[in-house]
Amino acid sequence: MSIDLDRKTMILAIETSCDETAAAVVENGTIVRSNIVASQMDIHKRFGGVVPEVASRHHVEQITVVCEEAIRESGIGWEELDAVAVTQGPGLIGALLVGVNCAKALAYAHGIPLVPVHHITGHIYANRLVTELQFPLIALVVSGGHTELVYMKEHGNYHVVGTTRDDAAGEAFDKVARTLGLPYPGGPEIDRLARRGNTAIDFPRAWLEEGSLDFSFSGLKSAVINYIHNERQRGREVNRADAAASFQASVSEVLVKKTIAAAERYSARQVLVAGGVSANRQIREEMALAAESAGLPLVIPPLKYCTDNAAMIAAAGTIGFLKGRRADLSLNGSASLSIEDF
Repeated sequence: MSIDLDRKTMILAIETSCDETAAAVVENGTIVRSNIVASQMDIHKRFGGVVPEVASRHHVEQITVVCEEAIRESGIGWEELDAVAVTQGPGLIGALLVGVNCAKALAYAHGIPLVPVHHITGHIYANRLVTELQFPLIALVVSGGHTELVYMKEHGNYHVVGTTRDDAAGEAFDKVARTLGLPYPGGPEIDRLARRGNTAIDFPRAWLEEGSLDFSFSGLKSAVINYIHNERQRGREVNRADAAASFQASVSEVLVKKTIAAAERYSARQVLVAGGVSANRQIREEMALAAESAGLPLVIPPLKYCTDNAAMIAAAGTIGFLKGRRADLSLNGSASLSIEDF
């Protein structure tokens, strides 16, 4: 289905899939008029991870304020909106319901369309806030809950060609960080610590069967945790920086090589990297070098669009709006929404 990318649009988007209460206004799918994020990171840090019930309660407290601030900062009135886009899933169901119900109320009150958005498509379309997408393309989506290679032959068309068979990369980062005694969230802490270390420890790379584009990080995670425990049991001090650097190098090598392999297999004109783990310095640097060597254009969003935010939901929602995707007031959140079925 062809869409008119030149059509003028003004979309308010809401994102509450996990622990960020976010709202944004985006013009024409590419111009960010406002992007408000109320983070709960400090709240969940004391628990070492996100507590779903706590997250939901804080979404309820923040959602109205965040939406009003997004409109105020955008400089437009409610009457200028073309639609309200909202993350339908996947995510924590209690958190999703706060955003979905707020979006339904706003759509009903202002008489404008309601557009459901898949969270992962939001991460992919964060790249359109940087530059126009070129098809066909391969997108690596790598976050706390997802590690997927997605093939797109046109706007709004998603085919998963590789996925994790066990832990997501971000989940492995958090669990290794916890074992090393680092605070939550673990990914940025591992990244910072690794800069002071050397890749002196030979941790495994899971390539799986020949030709597979799937990922597996459970074995690597176990290898790192076992190494740390064994060293401590023998009374030896663990060089945390070396452990972090060696672990991160293993993750990065697998992500980069499989992404480039997928791009070459599917004759991609562009490679995208998206999701919270795309903020990792080493992954960004090694992906850039590999893409350049392969002659593949690479797009990675600025750090502010890597983690959960509503501007990316508006970018994806704009495409959904232009393709005629609509929801009525029976819309519900879906914790395990599939990107291919969406």
